[in-house]
Amino acid sequence: MRVRTWFNQPARAERRHNTRVAKAAKVFPRPITTLKPIVRCPTVRYNIKSREGKGFTLEEIKAAKISVNYARSVGISVDLRRTNLSKQSLELNSQRLKEYMSKLVVFPVNGRKPTKTEATKEQQEAAVQNLNVLPYTAPVVTEAPRKVTEEEKKFKAYTTLRATWAKAKYCGIRLKAKAKKAEKKD
Repeated sequence: MRVRTWFNQPARAERRHNTRVAKAAKVFPRPITTLKPIVRCPTVRYNIKSREGKGFTLEEIKAAKISVNYARSVGISVDLRRTNLSKQSLELNSQRLKEYMSKLVVFPVNGRKPTKTEATKEQQEAAVQNLNVLPYTAPVVTEAPRKVTEEEKKFKAYTTLRATWAKAKYCGIRLKAKAKKAEKKD
């Protein structure tokens, strides 16, 4: 009988931690991760949840008045395949980009001649490394407890759903029958 052991698990966790720390030190003052958009999960089952997506759409980047190449160079992930299906998500993510750009400190390529978009010496010295770039935490909506009304007690959800389903399914057949009946009367 073979038994699979995982005695190396704590050592692996330590190694992964050390790798993350080394990477953070290597890329200082840049963050380890890129900025991601907030998206809704797919399918009816999960679309109430929000999460971080793969990348921003071209519309969102355009709304924040940034070019795609510049966005990629300053740590903003771009997804060319994603599209905006609602105005709310477009505004939310463009606002997220604007907030990121306001907090961004860009070190000059040439230290002697910094451009007006790049950081000054004081800003460079005061710069700190944010390992997580604008982390997203889903808002928790809680409702205060209340009494169940008589109307809610009498409501039969299953019966209502079945009746609505049947009405939708047989709608066409019933319309045809009604039309035939009206034709016979004439």
